[in-house]
Amino acid sequence: MTGDQAVQAWLDWLVHERRASPRTIEAYGRIARGYVAFLQAYRGEPVDLDALAGVRAAEVRAHLAARRSGDAGLQARSLSQTLSAIRAFHRFLDQRLGRPAPQIALVRGPRIKPALPRPVTEDQALGLLAEPEADPDLEAWEAARDQAVLSLLYGCGLRISEALSLTAADAPLGPSLRILGKGSKTRIIPVLPAVTAAVEAYRLATPWPSVGSEPLFRARRGGPLTPRHVQAAVQRLRARLGLPASATPHALRHSFATHLLGAGADLRSIQELLGHASLSTTQKYTAVDAERLLSAYSLAHPRA
Repeated sequence: MTGDQAVQAWLDWLVHERRASPRTIEAYGRIARGYVAFLQAYRGEPVDLDALAGVRAAEVRAHLAARRSGDAGLQARSLSQTLSAIRAFHRFLDQRLGRPAPQIALVRGPRIKPALPRPVTEDQALGLLAEPEADPDLEAWEAARDQAVLSLLYGCGLRISEALSLTAADAPLGPSLRILGKGSKTRIIPVLPAVTAAVEAYRLATPWPSVGSEPLFRARRGGPLTPRHVQAAVQRLRARLGLPASATPHALRHSFATHLLGAGADLRSIQELLGHASLSTTQKYTAVDAERLLSAYSLAHPRA
């Protein structure tokens, strides 16, 4: 089996066994093919399974160095993602094809300072939810639609893709919502009455009624609403409200978690609501909440 065939076998496994998303497959395929092509150029000969098993730590480091200094000019976070994909590729070769590469364990990725989520305040979140009604470029049903989508992001902590995956069969919303998230993992999310009311207002106003498995949220001409539309809508709204560029649709999901934590919710519950596979992913919101408290203390305490 050639190196390129090994890459294709890995991608097929990711599709059929792991049910990875198309974007993940595209990114992993690009990284793995570039890795194999580099090894072939570096060694001056074709790379097969045995050659991949015998890869040296110095060769992997040379590949990362080339990615940092080449046309791509990758930064530390992108280099870390590249190394993670290479490790996943070799893990597949070891576990599925019996070709371990011991020296991969000797390669260390660049140090990355964890980026904290950048939520909006409660007032800013509520402002974003209310502002579509005042947008002169939107018809009444479009304003109701945007309010419904943003209400799902902030009120339920959904990702954009999860909110837009709702179908006509999901409405009217009940007291809870079953969401199929990343990695095909299902989670149950309680639905606030305000979120239900926003979705119902959109359903009553839309000129594009949906049935069965058709998308619940429609664009102006009746096609499915896209993530790009939601991003552009929030970009217009934040400009009208004078909010920073960090006020994105995903920031509403961050705000959902941060505001729950500030109100006393425990991390395990927030992890379940967000659909995080690891508690360490959810723990970053504790740093945000501590930062907010310190900021309030510095501004309010007379001796600060």
